[in-house]
Amino acid sequence: MNATSPEGAAGGGASRATADKPTKGLADVVAASTALSDIDGREGRLFYRGYDIHDLAGRTTFEETAHLLQCGTLPNRQQLAAYGAGLVEGRALGALVEANIPEIAEKMEPMEALRTLVSLAGAEDPDKSSNSGDANLRKAARLTAQQPILVARYHAARTGKSVPDPDPQLSIAANFLLQITGSTPDPRAVEIFDACLVLHADHTMNASTFAARVCAATLSDMHSAIVAAIGTLKGPLHGGANEQVMRTLQSIEPGKVAQTVKDMLAAHKKIMGFGHRVYKTEDPRATHLRKMSQELAEAHGDDTYFRMSREMEQVVLEEKGLFPNVDFYAATVYHYLGIPTDLFTPVFSVSRMSGWTAHVIEQHADNRLIRPDSEYIGERDQKWEPIDAR
Repeated sequence: MNATSPEGAAGGGASRATADKPTKGLADVVAASTALSDIDGREGRLFYRGYDIHDLAGRTTFEETAHLLQCGTLPNRQQLAAYGAGLVEGRALGALVEANIPEIAEKMEPMEALRTLVSLAGAEDPDKSSNSGDANLRKAARLTAQQPILVARYHAARTGKSVPDPDPQLSIAANFLLQITGSTPDPRAVEIFDACLVLHADHTMNASTFAARVCAATLSDMHSAIVAAIGTLKGPLHGGANEQVMRTLQSIEPGKVAQTVKDMLAAHKKIMGFGHRVYKTEDPRATHLRKMSQELAEAHGDDTYFRMSREMEQVVLEEKGLFPNVDFYAATVYHYLGIPTDLFTPVFSVSRMSGWTAHVIEQHADNRLIRPDSEYIGERDQKWEPIDAR
């Protein structure tokens, strides 16, 4: 396949692996039971705790979605107010993180920096020694609140700019755009970015989520599990597709999209943002992101990248029969929102923090060590010889 999705996780269903022929990459192997999210790949549907993503996106805020994943229900107003208060309280960064941001920003790329900063945050978390349900809920809220602050503070440090303090009256989406751009964001831009965070919040047993659950299953702490998830998302076969989509668009002359794409396909080059291991039709998240990209492009006054994206989408569908996944239109949405391209994957982590932490909570609540078997394919019946005889 000449197109790539970072979340090509295996879907549900019975395992096809056997003792004689294990499934490479655990494709189609059910690795865990979860009540958090589900995918119908044939119909192109995604659910969070039984709610269709089409019902949630644009209707529920990211804070409501995080509460749904971490606490189990869509909150009423009182529950949302209490959860929001916990987020505001949890935004404060510890002294260890504060002291190291400048040097980390100077020496590390974005995902390296986030991996390190989250680890440092864990050292000072007041609940670091407990995996109890209540402690995990508090840590989940703190991690969800701090991740956008860490991304913004890292960006400010590396660019030598000051960053506005988060406004306790603003949402996570609004505060992030405020801190990244340095100016009060347009209300519609906030709504669109908030919907993006909802769309990316969870996605069954993708690579980073699986890594988090494997770590949590050893009864390690939540911060360690999240560091494992971030380290996994850092890999280019999982994270980074949205960044590569934008860089590809920027490398193509506007009038040469179709020929460039055909040339890339003929040369067996990967075109990021298309195809998915689970969805056999359009990724339901791409449906929303396409509309948001068009709206932002028109408001921006220059829809070049959106038009190029539409042309690229049509050519790939005609040539390869592949649909865009979540990363394809997320790239232009983030671009039009003023987010630097190399922060696209960190932004993904801002959203996915809600799902990662919910999976850690779920794993700790009903735990069994995750220890798959392996097939040995090496030499057998080797005989030791003294070193001088080798």
